[in-house]
Amino acid sequence: MTDQLIDQSVVDAENARREIDLRRDYESLGERLDRRGIAIDAIKDKVAAFTVAVPSWGVGTGGTRFARFPGKGEPRDIFDKLEDCAVINQLTRATPNVSLHIPWDKADPNRLKQSAARFGLGFDAMNSNTFSDAKGQPLSYKFGSLSHADAATRQQAVEHNLECIEIGRVLGSKALTVWIGDGSNFPGQADFTRQFERYLDAMKTIYADLPDDWRLFTEHKMYEPAFYSTVVQDWGTNYIIATELGEKAFCLVDLGHHAPNVNIEMIVARLIQFGKLGGFHFNDSKYGDDDLDAGSIDPYRLFLVFNELVSAEERRAKGFNPAHMLDQSHNVTDPIESLILSAAEVQRNYANALLVDRKALAGYQDANDALAATQTLKTAFRTDVEPILAMARLEKHGAIDPVATYRAAGYRQKVAEIRPEVAAGSSGIV
Repeated sequence: MTDQLIDQSVVDAENARREIDLRRDYESLGERLDRRGIAIDAIKDKVAAFTVAVPSWGVGTGGTRFARFPGKGEPRDIFDKLEDCAVINQLTRATPNVSLHIPWDKADPNRLKQSAARFGLGFDAMNSNTFSDAKGQPLSYKFGSLSHADAATRQQAVEHNLECIEIGRVLGSKALTVWIGDGSNFPGQADFTRQFERYLDAMKTIYADLPDDWRLFTEHKMYEPAFYSTVVQDWGTNYIIATELGEKAFCLVDLGHHAPNVNIEMIVARLIQFGKLGGFHFNDSKYGDDDLDAGSIDPYRLFLVFNELVSAEERRAKGFNPAHMLDQSHNVTDPIESLILSAAEVQRNYANALLVDRKALAGYQDANDALAATQTLKTAFRTDVEPILAMARLEKHGAIDPVATYRAAGYRQKVAEIRPEVAAGSSGIV
């Protein structure tokens, strides 16, 4: 029996107000899908089994280069963050795992494990941080970390990643995600070739210490914080890294780490085809790495990514086992509400992609019938699958309407009375 921070009676009462309408909507949708040869219960069961990890840092208010405006009841430490993550999972039944960021979340691993177990939570990939300097850190990462010209600085970054692995062993994690901010801001500042050689050498040292049942995810990003060049700037470089390191190394795709017009779904297809898709950081963007709520700007793009994922799932592509995690910064919303809706949005697009008539789509593609092919995708995308998502939550004792239930429970007000108010500060993420 796991602890619940929102009394189940509140969830049950809110569900009771909506259950009759939900069952009617579910039955109506089921009849319409049946005419298309789709069994709604089969889709619901797949959606119920689909989960996405929550980032520990996501439950705090984010920030920009200019300012950060903390909200009420901000988590004070990783243990408060775990409580907030538990609330998200209690209401959505879709986020049973938390992804930690070290050193932000550094604490006694055994205590962390016990605290998570109290709420029935597990741990997803460990995330290392060599893009900022920690308090008391001997050497600075101002000019790089794993690719730094100074060997001692590189070794410090390597040792930090090895520490993340050791913490993860205790927690039961099975992956390490490495993203670095290394690059340059001026032409000539760094030698591209030597810089990348140093990075690969450092990563090979980390990879050598990776447990046999772990995976290593490397993450690419087009720009920022370095603006002239970035060491791991695109999926091609990321694929080179994964290939160079070995069979336990994979490419992680953050949806916001690409130029605005890049065809992300095609990148996903390529990485699947060659067995190097490790997983995702789900978010959305308008201009760059905005870290907006998943599906908030371009929901069709998110659907097209899931179209590739479901296609690979159904054809049982070799080595296909992507990890799914949200990676967002919430500057003007309650982070818990945003993560609740983002988890649902990821499940929604998975459900929509499951509705694609793949046999018909393949026929239209082979016949070069572009219009019929794209309309086949649109038919699936336009289907309102909310009754499927809500029914999946209800049957797992979650909330039919998670945000409304969260507000009815008054969780934010309750924690605001316990957690000291945080003064507005300067720029920077959580």
